[in-house]
Amino acid sequence: MYKTIKGALSTLLAALLAVLFLPASTAQAATGTPRATGTIEEVTGFGSNPGALRMYRYVPAGLPAGRPVVVALHGCTQNATTYGTQSGWTELADRWGFSVVLPGQTSANNLSNCFNWFQAGDIERGRGEAASIQQMTARQLADTGGSRAYVTGLSAGGGMTAVMMAAYPETYAAGGVVAGLPYGCAQAAGSPYVCMYVGATQTPAQWGDRVRAARPGYTGPWPRLTVFQGTSDTTVKPVNMADLVEQWTNVHGTDQTADTKDTVGGYPHAVYRDAAGGVAAETYTITGMGHGQPLDPGSGPAQCGTAGAYMLDVNLCAAYEMGRGWGLAG
Repeated sequence: MYKTIKGALSTLLAALLAVLFLPASTAQAATGTPRATGTIEEVTGFGSNPGALRMYRYVPAGLPAGRPVVVALHGCTQNATTYGTQSGWTELADRWGFSVVLPGQTSANNLSNCFNWFQAGDIERGRGEAASIQQMTARQLADTGGSRAYVTGLSAGGGMTAVMMAAYPETYAAGGVVAGLPYGCAQAAGSPYVCMYVGATQTPAQWGDRVRAARPGYTGPWPRLTVFQGTSDTTVKPVNMADLVEQWTNVHGTDQTADTKDTVGGYPHAVYRDAAGGVAAETYTITGMGHGQPLDPGSGPAQCGTAGAYMLDVNLCAAYEMGRGWGLAG
């Protein structure tokens, strides 16, 4: 009896020690609880920085060289580090193995900490804030031996996401616009507020021409577009999602009719494919959601994010859906 009890206790102790001293990734799988493996740090000296922005980044500990880079742009009244964690991007970086660049706006540039997606001097290739974000991306790709980059953002950060896709299409494989605006919308509408609340009257070809003019002579592949938009958003009206689709399907040389429609998490999802069958654009229409980033806090495989101001728990995490669609999970 003594030997039996002693053997059982030894087996139990060995099992506990095995879990305690597993490598981080294995221990996470064993417990089901995500573990942070890095910290957000500020980076200086990343370039000439004509837009006077600040650069932060998150790199999981032990990240192998050659992994992707995601650039995540906060919205108005937000800051880079909080957006990075609340949106779920740093959590997914640990889970899937990629690094995150978190550009930070300053009140000296914009009193509400909005990226200036509406000012010509900040949305043109080689100038202002767009050039600063590109320099951050280039620095991170160089530092990590990154294989490819993606860009995404909320609200004003979503507007700047469209800017980066248009001005630097050779850098970003895909872009995710959350409650944002098409490229050149403020110029087309005559005002950023008209663009936000009413939209701009443009044909798909006119929208597409604005993107093509941002990168004259470009013949390479254009970034894939993903859009998330709440139907009850009164800050950036849903018409902007329709305009984004018109803009980027035209750039990809396809029509504005969805090739497939289904639901994801109970919300309408549409996919627009190019002539080769690749995804040119896709939309997630979040029924009843106001202005903010869709989240699904929790520890489930498709869950991520932390609820807060403009960070909305709607049982669907935008960062997860973007990352999965872009192939980051693999």
